Amino acid sequence: MEIRTQNPVRTGIVGLSARGGWAPQSHLPALARLDGYDLLALAASSPESALAAGARYGVPRAYGSARELVRDPDVDLVVVSVRVPLHREVILAALAAGKAVLSEWPLGNGLAEAEELAAAAAAAGVRTFAGLQARSAPAVRYVRDLVADGFAGEVLSTSLVASGRRWGATFEPGGDYLLDRANGGTMLTIPFGHTVDALAMVLGEFTEVSATTATRRPVVREEGSGRTAAMTADDQIAVSGRLTSGAVASVHFRGGLARGTTFHWEINGTDGDLVVTGDHGHLQQARLTVRGARGTDGALRELPVPERYFDVPALDDVRGEVPYNIGVQYAEVLRDLRESTSGVPDFAHAARRQRLLDAVERAAATGSRVAL
Repeated sequence: MEIRTQNPVRTGIVGLSARGGWAPQSHLPALARLDGYDLLALAASSPESALAAGARYGVPRAYGSARELVRDPDVDLVVVSVRVPLHREVILAALAAGKAVLSEWPLGNGLAEAEELAAAAAAAGVRTFAGLQARSAPAVRYVRDLVADGFAGEVLSTSLVASGRRWGATFEPGGDYLLDRANGGTMLTIPFGHTVDALAMVLGEFTEVSATTATRRPVVREEGSGRTAAMTADDQIAVSGRLTSGAVASVHFRGGLARGTTFHWEINGTDGDLVVTGDHGHLQQARLTVRGARGTDGALRELPVPERYFDVPALDDVRGEVPYNIGVQYAEVLRDLRESTSGVPDFAHAARRQRLLDAVERAAATGSRVAL
């Protein structure tokens, strides 16, 4: 399906709740700042919840289930903003209805599910988009171009250390879902997955990985109540490997928020060095600073991100808030739908990325190096 006209893309969001959550924090303000979209419909967990959300956000069509929304003939694009275990059912229904689909990351709950969804999308012949919005961040795109233009020369290695923010000693009320690795929303799939996708966009794909993972805090406490809960998701992920260029890569994610290094990504080359720092390891959301040095430079200097990378209107002129990178992605989705371009990762790309995460898990489980 392509949208060949300049008419607004009529959009339906599955998972937009009046009680709050990710969709109203991110998708809603991102869409509100862009021309070219008409938020026509939403689906929630019940008819009552849908009506409450429709009234709160001014969305004219409120459905009590995703199946009702995808059957709406006026909806062009279905946005999937529900917990990972629910992705498969919603996406398959949307694909069967012939709709274009934008799904949050990770695409599926595990590799097999991601590959099934990618195959279903290919068979349906519709446009699909994976919400890997870290690659849309202005600072990340700027670093990609600096590397491509030879700022660092030949890249020899890259090292990244990051705090997962969540998966520390405490969890937010209602955040139990993220503690159970069986649910598919873990530190590996969410912040590590977003970040390693951006790293691969800038420096190239991994060709092999070795890994060590651990759950160092098997019991954590809920903020406020002090209630304890079991955590089975890994809160330590250390990965090393080689990239297609031959460069050596090292990535270490730690659960929680460190008092020291929260996000530090260094790229070392024959002619220069680049360093990206941020306030936490969710690269898709973090406030980032780029510094660099090359040639005879004796020290790093800040490299302000040029204005041309801020190509989407910002909310209240704040360029580092959570919805900004999602807004950039929506602008790219609009271009892809109207001009038949491929700027946003599709489901096939998402399945490839989940193969990398699967390789990390296999390498950690077996203690062996896994080729990709």
